[in-house]
Amino acid sequence: MRNKSEVNKILAALDKEYHDAWCTLDHRDPLQLLVATILSAQCTDERVNLVTADLFKKYKKAADYANAALTDLEDDIRSTGFFRNKAKSINALGQALEEKYKGQVPDKLDELVKLPGVGRKTANVVLGTAFNIPGLAVDTHVSRFAGRTGLSNNKNAVKIEFDLMNQIPKKKWVKFSHQVIAHGRRICKARKPDCPICPLLELCPFGQSSQR
Repeated sequence: MRNKSEVNKILAALDKEYHDAWCTLDHRDPLQLLVATILSAQCTDERVNLVTADLFKKYKKAADYANAALTDLEDDIRSTGFFRNKAKSINALGQALEEKYKGQVPDKLDELVKLPGVGRKTANVVLGTAFNIPGLAVDTHVSRFAGRTGLSNNKNAVKIEFDLMNQIPKKKWVKFSHQVIAHGRRICKARKPDCPICPLLELCPFGQSSQR
């Protein structure tokens, strides 16, 4: 892990380059964000937004998902990939929200992760973006960034999350996740990272080694 001075430099570079980074999933309330985040697994946010433009007109409450026929829900989200599993999760999610929370999305991590189809990453996305409650969402971009910049030597997403929590000020957790995701999509890609133009090159052991 990095020392405080190095972490601050990384955060400053992200703030400068991605000062307006935020969630790119279209939503109007916590339920919409929760569903959109589930759909975003192995799918681009652009595709999810195309699908949810119609989906959210048809399914407006948790009860709508709970009472939906699986075949209909599958057809409605088919183009996001893995549509059968996602439809089952969203249908079960709607039922759980109706049965336990009167159709409302809870705002506590330990309650969110017990919902069907919701892991820590999804829960932290919802907490930070929909409820403005600090949370570090660790997806593939954040995991990759943490490893390359030396913020974590772990491979497990939960361990990476805790490594980051120990180094990054709590007030920056939500913004950091969005900034790193934007950076991962634009520059720090999995197969061909564009290290020569990276604004964090001097702070990144991986980037420096790739230029030798």
